[in-house]
Amino acid sequence: MPAICSAKGCQRPAAWRVVWNNPRLHTPDREKVWAACDEHRESLSHHLAVRSFLRRVEPFDPAR
Repeated sequence: MPAICSAKGCQRPAAWRVVWNNPRLHTPDREKVWAACDEHRESLSHHLAVRSFLRRVEPFDPAR
């Protein structure tokens, strides 16, 4: 079963990994991941970036 985009209501397959960390809740080495389709990559990344949670955006690799 393919990974599905994390955007609310979206059922598209994930094409991107949006990697983030909330330093108030997580240790520095902990990374959380949201899956994103092409359409929602920018909005999910922006949501995290304005909160200074965004670490990086990378292509989705089903093996990870």
